[in-house]
Amino acid sequence: MPDTTPATPGAALVRTVRAALAEAADPVRAAGQQAYMKSAMPFRGLTAPALRSTLRPLLADPAHQLADRAEWEAAVRCLWDDAAYREERYAALALAGHRTYRTWAREVASVPLFRHLVVTGAWWDVVDEIASHRIGDILRAHPDTEADRMRQWARDPDLWVRRTAILSQLSSKDELDRQLLVDVIEPNLADRELFIRKAIGWALRQHAHLGPEAGDWVLEVVAAWGDRMAPLSRREALKNL
Repeated sequence: MPDTTPATPGAALVRTVRAALAEAADPVRAAGQQAYMKSAMPFRGLTAPALRSTLRPLLADPAHQLADRAEWEAAVRCLWDDAAYREERYAALALAGHRTYRTWAREVASVPLFRHLVVTGAWWDVVDEIASHRIGDILRAHPDTEADRMRQWARDPDLWVRRTAILSQLSSKDELDRQLLVDVIEPNLADRELFIRKAIGWALRQHAHLGPEAGDWVLEVVAAWGDRMAPLSRREALKNL
């Protein structure tokens, strides 16, 4: 199939990434990956280490460095929206989070981009990365505006947007805003979606790992919610406590 990548800034990087992924493909492994992930989009068959080693030199190559924010976002969107294989979407996430473009990725202006990736990605393998790192980084850099945005997202009709809000502090460690965590979980306590119930438990369990005091807080919150909390969420939250 001919490459139909538009002649936009960053197109050379997109073409190079696609070609490198095709060259590293393992068709036998790809079939198993697609079945395991229940993905309509086929895989190239790269392992996670192989994917990282394939992308690392390309994204760091000065010859492919993107000059401004518009080029960066256009390349991310092109890799994502025009992906024929799932690894191309993983490559889009790698480009979105690359250290070279960290300043742009942490700007509030990047929220619409990442929301687009969440809604169109609509599966845990991409949404969780975006939630815990990309949206999480923006939240930590701009808590005054983004905390309220996460409260709004926690009530969004789209379950993946809600999951993103719940998991947005997954990497916050000591910076975690406990009231915000409660506020994004509470509207979802009665949600019957597996991916929401699991996210609630995971977000609480992650915080409990910080130490005894954090664990005690999680125990108190879970006890206060009582039967309003799904058994699955409770089990996940209290695992190892």
